[in-house]
Amino acid sequence: MIMPKGQQLLLPVNPAFLVASLVVALALDMLPLGRVVWTPDWVMVLLAFWGIHQPQRVGLGVAFAMGLCLDVSQSALLGQHALVYAGLVFGAQLSSRRLLWFGPLLQALQLLPLFFAAHLVELALRVLAGGGTLPGLEALAAPLLEAAIWPIASWVLLAPQRRPPDQDDNRPL
Repeated sequence: MIMPKGQQLLLPVNPAFLVASLVVALALDMLPLGRVVWTPDWVMVLLAFWGIHQPQRVGLGVAFAMGLCLDVSQSALLGQHALVYAGLVFGAQLSSRRLLWFGPLLQALQLLPLFFAAHLVELALRVLAGGGTLPGLEALAAPLLEAAIWPIASWVLLAPQRRPPDQDDNRPL
């Protein structure tokens, strides 16, 4: 792939770092904070990120498994989050080649409809299963916060790959 002008070549991602970041996101979503509708879904943000940057490692299977873990944790309809996360990763991987040409701010703007769609599917599944009332306008804040978090998450998650490679005195590069 031809790199966009001015973009730094990244080192390969450490698989342990990738797994640790997903586990931390899962732990953040599992915290018993009295989940309110406007809080961002950390697993959703990280699955979209790794689905774009590492599609060969984080795919539909990982998204489905993490969704099932969250369903069991929150006592939600089994498969609700799994379906939403699998759809989100599919959409992120579908647009990944285009998204990688842009900076994090423009990526966030382009991912905003994907986050809205994921929350809309989650809400529709919850309502169809008879899981309560419709939330108010504060439910629109979650996708907006996830898009706002995207540039920060992108910078943090790509930081270990930006370190300079070991210098070799025998090679001029």
